[in-house]
This record gives sequence, structure tokens and C-alpha cells, in this order.
Amino acid sequence: MNQFSQESLSGTPLGEPTASTGIAGAPLPGQVAPGRLSNLWRSLSHNKKVLVGTIIAAFFILVAILGPLLIHGDTAMVTEEILQPPSASHLLGTTDQGQDVFAQLIVGTRSSMFWGVLTGLLVTALSVVVGLVGGYTGGALDEILSLISNVFLILPALPLAIVMAAYFPVKGELTVAFVIIITSWSWQARILRAQTLSMRNRDFVAAARATGESPWRIIFFEILPNELPIIVAGFIGTVIYVILAAAGLEFLGLGDSSTVSWGTMFYWAQNRGALVAGAWWWFLPPGISIALLGIALALINFGIDEISNPRLQTRFKKNQREKKAVTPVRIPNQQTTS
Repeated sequence: MNQFSQESLSGTPLGEPTASTGIAGAPLPGQVAPGRLSNLWRSLSHNKKVLVGTIIAAFFILVAILGPLLIHGDTAMVTEEILQPPSASHLLGTTDQGQDVFAQLIVGTRSSMFWGVLTGLLVTALSVVVGLVGGYTGGALDEILSLISNVFLILPALPLAIVMAAYFPVKGELTVAFVIIITSWSWQARILRAQTLSMRNRDFVAAARATGESPWRIIFFEILPNELPIIVAGFIGTVIYVILAAAGLEFLGLGDSSTVSWGTMFYWAQNRGALVAGAWWWFLPPGISIALLGIALALINFGIDEISNPRLQTRFKKNQREKKAVTPVRIPNQQTTS
């Protein structure tokens, strides 16, 4: 998990007042600091890592939304074209039962993307509630939530998820999502709790408390916006983990093998001996898709870190100045006439 400093995305320290914000740089109740979103968008659009990652991720999103609409027929339909290599009629070849791998990949993209993003949102929401509520309220509630978080932190997440998924009576994406939510929320909740502990005594929180704001409003309207960089980075990292974990659980046969996803494609390719048969077109496409999507989300995460972390901003600007300083200046040759 990338560590972020206590500064806003616009580069203004959170502890300093600005012309458009209240005490200690906090936006006035019901207001958003003007220029903050525009500065954020400008920074994101000029960051090469964010740009490349967004393009790749947008491609997968478009495939997930529009791709299955272009697939006609049943992806599970058995034909006589068994283990055909990629060709004009089958762009990614066929399985040992004559099923089109390209059609399965497109349909599987929607399933894996949908459950990955949905599960990531639920994990992040649970982490935000536990971390912010416990960090702000303190006392017995914080101790109870911290104890529960610490218990889940020391438990190995993936082995626990495998055991839970194996003993669930119902197999399917919902079961896999539930297991991942239960085993994946604690680490981000711990980080958000630490951030909230450092913010609850800041001037802008004291000012909101003095004006009679309720604890829930202070938590979700005053403290939460200042922790958005951590929350966004945590969400992106969680989506990566969820997609990998779901594919791993489905590869082990702990999901619903009758559905089509990247994980079930691995499951059937392994069970049907695709590697022994040399049918590389069966298992490589889902693997490359997972790798590309993971790289895209990681690039976005690194880019957000560079934008929101002043230390990385200073280092980047210093490197840029050094490059400009050592850039050789070409002097045109002067020809003299005798």
C-alpha cells in the first residue's frame, strides 16, 4: 500500500487556511474548494502513468460493456471443431469441446470486471466505515474494532478464503465475493484508522465540532474528503487483489464452473489438459488479460501516488530540473570565409 502525506491533491497543506476554505484548509460546510477538482483533473491528465493505465482500463471496460452484445450464440455450445488453433473463423481458437475461446474471453471479461469492481467497492466501503468511525470516536468502540481488525490482519487471507469457499454449500460468484470481502478489509481499515487518529484533533475538525456538527457529519464530510487519496489508492489495489483472488479460487474449482470468467477458463484449461495438448491459446488469453488489467490499475495507482505525495512531487520536479540543466545545447557551426 502506498503511503500518502497529509496534503490535498491540489498540493495545499491541509493544515493551512486558503482563500476558499475555512479554518485549517477545510472546506466550509456544504462547499467544495474551488479549483481543487480542476487541479486534480489537470494533474491526472498530465501524468503519463495515469494516462496509459486509464487507456488500458477503459479498453477492458468497453469490452466488458459492449463485447458480449457482439457475441452471438451460446459460449458453452459443443461443436466438432476441437482444439483448433487461432484462425479467421476462431480468432483465439477453440477448446477440446469446440467452444470458441474468443467468445468465452469476451463474456468472461464482463463477469470478472463486474465482480472485481463490485467486490472492491464493498471492501473499501467496509474499510472506510471501520477505520474512520473507530479512529474518530476512540474509546471502547475503537478498541473493539481494532481488536477485530488485528485478528483479521494476522490471519492469512488467501488460505482462509480457500477454506471458507470450500465449505460453503453454494458455489458461485456471490460466494467468492463474500469470502473475499470477509478476508480483505482489515489492512485498509487499519491505515484509515491511523490517518483519522492524526486528523481528529486538527483545527478544522475542532472548528466543525465547535459549530455543533454531528460526529457522523464530521467523519464523512470533514475527515473523509481529506483521506480520498488513500481511499482511492486502496480501492484500486483492492480491485487488483480481488480479480487475482477470484481467478485463483475459481481455478481451484471453488467457484461455479458452469459460468464463464477468466478463472473458470483457467479451471477448464487445466482440467482438460490444455498445457499437455499444447493448446496455448486456451489459457494464455485470460492470463494476459489479468496481467494487462493489473498493470493498468497499478499504473493508475502509482500516478495518483506521484500526484498526491509531495515528496514524490518534489523528487519528480528535481529530476526534471536536473534533466534540463544537463541537456546539451547544440551550437550551429559557423563557417568562416577566407
